[in-house]
Amino acid sequence: MLADYLKRRTGPRPVAHWSGNGRDPFIQLRNVVKVYHTGAGDFTALKGIDADVEQGEFVGIVGRSGAGKSTLVNMITGVDHLTTGLVRIGDTLVHELNESEMALWRGLNLGVVYQSFELLPMLSLLDNVMLPMDFCGLYRPRRSRQWAMQLLRQVGLEEHARKPPTDVSGGEKQRVAIARALANDPPVIVADEPTGNLDSVTADTIIQLFVGLVEQGKTVIMVTHDEALVPRFSRTLRIADGELVNGAQQALGS
Repeated sequence: MLADYLKRRTGPRPVAHWSGNGRDPFIQLRNVVKVYHTGAGDFTALKGIDADVEQGEFVGIVGRSGAGKSTLVNMITGVDHLTTGLVRIGDTLVHELNESEMALWRGLNLGVVYQSFELLPMLSLLDNVMLPMDFCGLYRPRRSRQWAMQLLRQVGLEEHARKPPTDVSGGEKQRVAIARALANDPPVIVADEPTGNLDSVTADTIIQLFVGLVEQGKTVIMVTHDEALVPRFSRTLRIADGELVNGAQQALGS
């Protein structure tokens, strides 16, 4: 497993994988506000979001286009700066990291899956999966290749490892993107509309992969506008006009 690489890594990591302290939730958002300054005036995309996510949950962030779903994900991952508030993942205050710390922390602790896959077309599927290891200083020629092949096997694409992304289907590209998100064995997977470009059968395959990751102990946060997927989540955060609506954090069936 990737633990072998981490033991061999020299230099500090911004944050270790969180073991839990028995009191605080794994992910905390407190009064998260995001204001965009535009030529037409200020636009408040997030209006004081408070939310908790426990370790091992499969949480859906659900809402219409423009509701603030992707902005909220960008606050969680640190891709964009919040205006006010707090985002804590494990023991790390995400927005207190500087840019270099943020890049390394994100690479080691978050796996991000995009709707548009974001695979590099000039690289093989295997090399795409290994990229995050290289970015975080974890690349070891033999071990990294073995681990990447294991991840492709986990998503059912081992036999396509040498192909470029242009030679596989959209659903297969998304499975490669999930394998790449797992490259550094992060505790959190964040997926932004990962089934938006897929047919219903392929989308179900992707959801099943996420469910399997949760069963392995990963925390998965998935953004979607598809109401049909709501029953698949362990809990739903429903957002509208930059705010969580009433009952948004209740567990399904409660």
